[in-house]
Amino acid sequence: MKREDYITWDEYFMGIALLSAQRSKDPNSQVGACIVNSDNRIVSLGYNGAPIGFSDEEMSWKREGSFLETKYAYVCHSELNAILNTTSSVRGCKIYVSLFPCNECAKAIIQSGINEVIYLSDKYDGTDPNIAAKKLFDTCGVKYKKYEPTGKKVTLEL
Repeated sequence: MKREDYITWDEYFMGIALLSAQRSKDPNSQVGACIVNSDNRIVSLGYNGAPIGFSDEEMSWKREGSFLETKYAYVCHSELNAILNTTSSVRGCKIYVSLFPCNECAKAIIQSGINEVIYLSDKYDGTDPNIAAKKLFDTCGVKYKKYEPTGKKVTLEL
């Protein structure tokens, strides 16, 4: 008889997105993404962080101040990193993200051919970038749905 307490695909992929977020060096926001094809195979992963070759030790992680003195001028979001990290097409794939994508990531998701977004948090709901992202998705036919946590706990000992 098979186990009955295994995790679902959604739990698995959102869990991997959350685990990927733990690689982020951002002191305020750790965001992860996991791109999955129609065969439930992981195509790529990403987390928010500095571009390759840009020292995250020298980077400002500030959230406020002049644009060039904040992280926003330099950080790559998890969705963009996941799209850029892959060595194969993501057309027709789903992306699991721990935070609803901003408008810039929404454009990258659309342009890359990803057709579904599963997100955990929508903490910026109602902000201009969030409204723009949803308008882009709605207009371009990208489905999005909130992941509903099941309360299952998985413990990793590393």
